[in-house]
Amino acid sequence: MITEGFVANGAKVYIASRDARACEAAAAELTARGPGSCVAVPADLLRLSECERLARELRAREPRLHVLVNNSGAAWGAPLAEFPDAQWSRILTLNLQRAFTLTQLLLPLLEAAGGKGEGDDDDDHGDHGSDAEKEKEEDGEGEGRRRRGDRGGDNPAAVINIGSVNGMSVPNIENYSYSASKAGLHHLTRHLSQVLGPKGITVNSLACGPFDTKMMAFSMKHFREAIEEGNPMRRHGRPGDVAGACIFLASRAGSYVNGATINVDGGVHLAPKM
Repeated sequence: MITEGFVANGAKVYIASRDARACEAAAAELTARGPGSCVAVPADLLRLSECERLARELRAREPRLHVLVNNSGAAWGAPLAEFPDAQWSRILTLNLQRAFTLTQLLLPLLEAAGGKGEGDDDDDHGDHGSDAEKEKEEDGEGEGRRRRGDRGGDNPAAVINIGSVNGMSVPNIENYSYSASKAGLHHLTRHLSQVLGPKGITVNSLACGPFDTKMMAFSMKHFREAIEEGNPMRRHGRPGDVAGACIFLASRAGSYVNGATINVDGGVHLAPKM
């Protein structure tokens, strides 16, 4: 969804997924649609070595990275007494730690974009960036076309972390590691914003509500009516909702937004539970 929005607006986007075939097929389809382009760089983001390889490949291809969308993630649900220990380490690593890992590894490219003066010229590379697609359920770590920036000015680079309304309030389902990982991601966003802002990089997160994704496939199949009826907007999220929010944060209009968590959920996080 996010990648599609950037490509539709002319961006060059890199996506990464552990499923190489799906990653390459998605890139080919999006490039065919244009007017931007999409490049597949398959990688299993659970593994640090794969994150390091991804960063090396991006550094070899691009001199700067204007937008990084950390959207890699997975979920697990089970009753408290049965919740497996392995699904804590897996979910926290992919949903939380890797957002830090990729931001850390790609910091030189982000600084190169956020600290680039308005007068500098590099038409071949200045508008290119990176997007790493989600492990298997979502769209992924991302990047889209932006204008060249000046450090501390109107055109910073942007890190956008994809969180969840489950990290804002206690969910009705027993997805302990998922909700904790998203709450941690929101706070990591706030922390990084204070460190990276002076470097010409904004850091924000989106707290997304129900969207029609692979992660939500079971719920949408069996509980779509209840989900939509319980939302103040009486619908689930659409691709343009989350893509538009990311494009806003990646644009000049979002250049003074830093450390924010924006709810993209139709207001469901405010809906009364009694």
